[in-house]
Amino acid sequence: MTQALIERLEAIIVDLPTIRPHKLAMHTMQRQTLVILRLRCSDGIEGLGEATTIGGLAYGNESPESIKANLEAHFAPLLIGQDACNVNAAMQRLDKAIKGNTFARSAVETALLDAQGKRLGLAVSELLGGRVREGLEVAWTLASGDTARDIEEAERMLDLRRHRIFKLKIGANALEQDLKHVVAIKRALGERASVRVDVNQYWDESQAIRGCQVLGENGIDLIEQPISRINRAGQVRLNQRSPAPIMADESIESVEDAFSLAADGAASIFALKIAKNGGPRAVLRTAQIAEAAGIALYGGTMLEGAIGTLASAHAFLTLRQLTWHTELFGPLLLTEEIVTEPPVYRDFQLMVPNAPGLGLSLDEERLKRFRRP
Repeated sequence: MTQALIERLEAIIVDLPTIRPHKLAMHTMQRQTLVILRLRCSDGIEGLGEATTIGGLAYGNESPESIKANLEAHFAPLLIGQDACNVNAAMQRLDKAIKGNTFARSAVETALLDAQGKRLGLAVSELLGGRVREGLEVAWTLASGDTARDIEEAERMLDLRRHRIFKLKIGANALEQDLKHVVAIKRALGERASVRVDVNQYWDESQAIRGCQVLGENGIDLIEQPISRINRAGQVRLNQRSPAPIMADESIESVEDAFSLAADGAASIFALKIAKNGGPRAVLRTAQIAEAAGIALYGGTMLEGAIGTLASAHAFLTLRQLTWHTELFGPLLLTEEIVTEPPVYRDFQLMVPNAPGLGLSLDEERLKRFRRP
C-alpha cells in the first residue's frame, strides 16, 4: 500500500442554533460554536475532527477563534507531509513542539483516527482496542433554572425513554436557593431517575461542606466539581466527608492532572473529556489511571456536535466499566446539524455506528450555511 501523507488541514468555525438557552454557573449559552477540522490525505481520504468549547473563554483558555488560528498557523506546518497512517507518530510530533491546546489537539487526533478507520474499513472504537458495548446511556442537563420547568422537562424525557439521568447546573444562585431547587426536583422524580449536580467550582469550601451534606442526605447521586480546581487540599477534605461521591471535572486538564488527583485521593469519580485530555487515545490514558486507583468513570462532554460526540463515544465504548454512564447529549441541544445522519438516541442510549471511522459524513450545504464568514 502506498504511504498516505497529510496534505492539508482546514479549520472551520460553525455557529449552530440551540433548542433553548443553556444556563451554566459561569455563562449562559445562546448558541453553540463548533470548530470543525478537515484533514485531507494524499490517498483522497478525509478525516473529520471537532474542537468545541463552552462559552468562549468563560470556561477555559481556548476559544473557537484561537483554536482555528492555532490549528492553521502552528499545527498544520508540523503535520503536512507526515505519514497519515501513523497516528502515534503524528501526535508525538505535536507533543514535542506544542504545549497545552488540548481542544485543538483533540480535533487533530480525532481526524487522524477517522481517516485511518476509513482507510482500513474499521470503526474508531476498533482502532482503540475494540468496543465492549454498542450503546451508551446518556444523561440530560436540566438548565432552565426554573424548578417547575425543569421537573416538566424531566418528566417528558422519561416518557420519551430518552433520559433517566438528570444533571442540574447550580452555583450561580445563593446556596440555599440552589439546594431547595435540587431537592424539589429529586423529590418529584423519586426513584425513577438519577439526579446529579454540577457546581462548576462556584462554591467555597464552607458552602460545599453544607451543600454536599444536604444533597447527599436528599438522594443526590453525584456532586461534580463543587470547589475550585486549585484548592486541592479542600478537594481531598470534601471527598473524605461528603455523603455523596465527588466527581473531578475542571480539575482534570491533562493526563498528568488525573495522576495527581488519584494520588491525593481528591475525587472518587473522574469525568472523562477528550477535549481536555487531547483526544480519544489520550482520554483512555486518564481512564487507565483511574481504574488502577479504583476511581469510577463518567463520560463527559463539552457539548460537542455529532463529530466530537461520536469521537468521545467510540473511546467510551472500549472501557471495561463506565459506572456513572455519560452525558453525550450535545447534538440534542442543536436545532440544526452539519452531518448527513445525526446520532441516534433511543431507549435512554446513544447508539454508536460500527461503520468505518467515526461513521459520519458532512452535509456540505448545511456546513456552508452555518459556517462563520
